[in-house]
Formats: sequence, C-alpha cells, structure tokens
Amino acid sequence: MKKFPLLKILLLLSIFLYLGAGTALGSNGNIDSSALQVNLTNQNPDTARPGEPVELTVSVQNVGTKDLKDITVTVNPEYPFSKISGQSLEKDISYLNARQDDNEGGVLKFKLLTDASASAGTYDMEIVTTCKSGSGSSSTTYTTKKTVTIDVRGKEYAQIVTIDKANIDIAKEETLEFIVTNTGTSPLKNMVVSWTDPDGVVLPVYSDNTKYIKFLDAGESVNIVYNVMADVNAEPGLYTLDINLKLEDYESNEQTINTTAGVFVGGETDFDVSFSESDEGEISLSVANVGNNIAYSVKVSVPKQEKYKVSGSSSKIVGNLEKGDYTIASFDVTGTQGAEIAQKGGTGTTGKAKASAEGGNLTAASVENNPLKVQIEYTDAKGERITVDKEVELEITGGSMPAQTGMPGNRGGVSSYLPYIAIIAPVAGAFVYRKKIQEKIQLMKEKKSGNKKPEEQKSGLKAQ
Repeated sequence: MKKFPLLKILLLLSIFLYLGAGTALGSNGNIDSSALQVNLTNQNPDTARPGEPVELTVSVQNVGTKDLKDITVTVNPEYPFSKISGQSLEKDISYLNARQDDNEGGVLKFKLLTDASASAGTYDMEIVTTCKSGSGSSSTTYTTKKTVTIDVRGKEYAQIVTIDKANIDIAKEETLEFIVTNTGTSPLKNMVVSWTDPDGVVLPVYSDNTKYIKFLDAGESVNIVYNVMADVNAEPGLYTLDINLKLEDYESNEQTINTTAGVFVGGETDFDVSFSESDEGEISLSVANVGNNIAYSVKVSVPKQEKYKVSGSSSKIVGNLEKGDYTIASFDVTGTQGAEIAQKGGTGTTGKAKASAEGGNLTAASVENNPLKVQIEYTDAKGERITVDKEVELEITGGSMPAQTGMPGNRGGVSSYLPYIAIIAPVAGAFVYRKKIQEKIQLMKEKKSGNKKPEEQKSGLKAQ
C-alpha cells in the first residue's frame, strides 16, 4: 500500500519534468526567454546623438538545460536608426553551453546611424535571435525576439533666423531686433547673445551688446531687442555685424556659434522750406536739408492747388544737397481768386478782366491761412526716389505783390503810376526852371561883353 503513492509521485514528477523541458524548448519552435536571454548591456554614447553613430553591445546567454548551436543575432533598426554602410546587422555565435552563468555567454556589438532630424526621446528596437538544439535529423531551430530601448539626445543648435530692421538711420535712436530660434531637437539653456560692428559705426545705447536667454525649448524662438544708434559722421553704406551665440546643453556642455549679418546705415532725410522773398510776381523759397543724410538729385515743385497758380515751370532741379546745405528755388506764383471772379463776370473793366483771368495779385489777405503746397523729390543713399510734402506760409507786406502781366503795375493801367508821377513831376519842373534861368543869365553876360572894346574885354579878362 505504501509503494503506490511513491510510484504516483515519481510518475507525476516525470510528467512535470517532461512538460518543463517542453516549455523551455517550446513545442511551437520558439525558445522560451528563460532559456535564451538577450540583453542590451551597453550603449555608446550613453544617449545617441542625431546625425551621429551609436554602438550597441548585446549579450546572449543560454540559461536552459540544453546546449545551443548556430546562434544568429539580428538587429532590426527602425526610425530614427538605420544601417551604416559596411556594418553588418547580423552576428553569429557558433555554440552556447547549457546553464551558463552571468559572466558567460556571447557578447556582440552593432553600430547604427541616428537620423540627423531625430528628436530627443526613447526609441524601441527589436533584436531577433535564432538557434538550433540537438543534432542530425533531430535538431530543431528556435527563434526568440527581444525589444530594447535606446535613448536619443536631441541636437543642440540655434541660429539668428531674421533681423527685423536692416536699415539704421544716422544719428537717430533705432531698435535692432534679433529673432533667435532653437533649430535643434533638444532644449538649450544659459544662452548668451552678443554682437559687434568692426567699424564701430553702429553701437548699442542704454545697455551693452550682450543679452541672456535662460532657457529655449526645441523649435521655439525668442526676440532679442537692442537700442542702437549710428555715428552721426558715418558714411551711408552697408556694414557688417558679427554675431556670437554661446549655449549649453542639458549636460552643461558649452557650444559657440558665430554668424554675421548686414545692416544698411543711412536712409531718408528731411527738409525745411520757408518763404524767402517776393519780387514782381515771383516768390523765392529757401530749401534746407535738415536731416542727417545727403539728398541726391533734389527737385522742388509747386503742385497744382486750389488757391495758387504757377506761370511757367512749376519744377526746379537744384542738384544734390548735403546735410545742412540749402538752396533757393523761385517760382512765378499768382492767386486764383481773381481768375474765379473773372469767370463769374465780376470785373468792371476790360484790363482788369484780362489780369484776373491770368491770375490775381498775391495780397496779404489772400495768402493768410492759405499755405503754399511744395513738393520735394530726391534720391536717397540706397537709390530710392523719395517724395516729401511741405506747406509754406507766404508773407506779403504792403498790400499786394503785382502779378506778371506785362510791366510792373500793369494790372491797374496808368493810374498805378500816379504815386510815382506825383513825386517825379515837381522835381522835374524845378530842374527845367533852374536850367532856363541859367540860360538867361548866360545870354545877358554875352550881350554885355559884346558892347565893350577889345582892350576893355582884355582888361576885363585880366581882372577876372
């Protein structure tokens, strides 16, 4: 009776061992992971870098109860990893004993390339292992798969994508803005941005040339703003800015990026236009370049406008004007108020009607609160044509400035000469009267000298 339980126990144990061996080898052709262990034991570098190779060390260990042979280990890379030319992704191990310890087994190395655009993160990779157990016709091939993870470190890189202003006016405070973008795939920290102008023309004001960025994530941008000014004595032209970026990755490794950018110094200018003088229907305007840049091929014009009319040319070419220079431009300007009256039939005489139709006198009343519109065109240092509009208050004193319709004052006929005649006539009369008196005195002297004898005349001459 006691032997039966013992036989039963032995039978059960045999069944268990048989089932255990079958599980270890796998009735379906797959080796159980407890029999063949594949592990990623090392990665060089510790985190893969975009655009750089990474080396993987794989250990293969047989912890099962049967010896294995013809072991083949294959790495199946997926994005962001790929095969390197000349490097094999399949390695062989001829034999592995059963029941290996931790320091036993096979060690294989694989080298892969990390994609240059890979983002920081952890990526899966599959390792497939095949092996044979047994010999001859009774040998069986088994396959096992192992998924390992590989860390990828993002690429640290930043650049100045744009400069918002490529033109800096001379001797004028301007804002210079750099847009710094992290074009890498890894965050950046402790960035230092600085720039210099080798010619010393463009300089920062209110601060130095250095700005700090504490943190900038991958793909993000930040604006760096400087207040700058160009030297008042600078020659207009294109100047170079040397830009320096220093940055740290998350392992505090420092990297320096140098680049250059161009800015144009110089730009538009401004003018002051003032009334200079008037003479017989002609007005003179003083045009001064009050800006900090030279103006090329300056043209001064009086455009068509409601209150004024220009006789003859309405534009004058005055040439180049350096900063601080001025010139005089003269125009024949009349008022349009008289012409409007003539068209309505409001004139009394034929002479007045003709003068009014051509343009009326400029009077103090007609120019008051009616500034003359003046247009200035010039070419700047970049070759662009610029137009500036100005308004000038005219100053007419003494009643009116006669229009140019013939001789001075012709608009009023002979009556316009009466003040001059009243002054000239008495003076002319006095001159004529005095001349006649002198002629009579001379005639009397001649007659008197003619009645004397020659000796008396000689004595008279000697006496004189």
